[in-house]
Amino acid sequence: MPHVPVDTRAITRPDVLSPFLEIDRAAWAALADDTPMPLTEDEVRSFRGLGDPLDLAEVGEVYRPLSRMIAQYATSQRQLHERTSAFLQRPTPPSPFVIGIAGSVAVGKSTVARIMRDLLARWEDTPNVELITTDGFLFPNRELERRGIAHRKGFPESYDRRALLRFVSQVKSGAPESYVPKYSHLIYDILPDEFDVVHRPDILIVEGLNVLQPPSLRHPLAVSDLFDFSIYVDARSADIERWFTERFLKLKDGAFSDPNSYFKRFAGLTEDEARAVAAEFWQNINEPNLVENIRPTRARASLVLRKEADHRVQKVLLRKL
Repeated sequence: MPHVPVDTRAITRPDVLSPFLEIDRAAWAALADDTPMPLTEDEVRSFRGLGDPLDLAEVGEVYRPLSRMIAQYATSQRQLHERTSAFLQRPTPPSPFVIGIAGSVAVGKSTVARIMRDLLARWEDTPNVELITTDGFLFPNRELERRGIAHRKGFPESYDRRALLRFVSQVKSGAPESYVPKYSHLIYDILPDEFDVVHRPDILIVEGLNVLQPPSLRHPLAVSDLFDFSIYVDARSADIERWFTERFLKLKDGAFSDPNSYFKRFAGLTEDEARAVAAEFWQNINEPNLVENIRPTRARASLVLRKEADHRVQKVLLRKL
């Protein structure tokens, strides 16, 4: 793998023992000065989530270096596979490189996943990049109600973890086709007997709230054990709450007005009423999930993208090799 230099002046508190290098935005951006920018402003605009002020500068300074580094990791892994196969005298095709992307609701992890999918697909060694979200592995609403955990949708126990693990294992083993249940954000539920198909990708990106959960006695193998690289999108709780509220208000005036929307009952709320509902959702569901389940997995990531109040990444924490 080609050496990527790190400006040691940007590593804060070198006297503190840590498994991470902390790199400021300017030093991180400089690592890809000679890397072409393959995306246009129109393409970048199409990746934006609600309330996410993504622009070409953000992609160029944060995600272009990240794609370059991950592409090098993937190439290095493929080379290691070739050497191992030669040593064992058993030639086999390389396994797909699997990336996990985790973080809170409304922190922008879906935007990160879409950007990385398109950037990584521009590298010569990884033209086939697939992206799936763990929403498809939520239990159907009826099953959540049967288990008495409908109010904990999005918490680890609301996912069919065995099915998710089986899917990623199939992809990792080189299965020609692997199937992901379809999830509709409009009806807020799994679509029965509908699937997306993943065809033996070079890279698979798995995006979700709890994808970095560790193994447990009940689940001795976690999906995170199958990741070759992982990203945690981080921000202060107060900023995420504000982004969540802003997104809820935009949805109230947009998607919630669809008569088929599960949330159509919120479309007619005043702004003050909508803010109160958003605050209730945050305080009773999203914040507890963040504090209890999501944020504790941050230290397990290969890389942390730390956002400031303006939604822009200002620091990168990279796990030392």
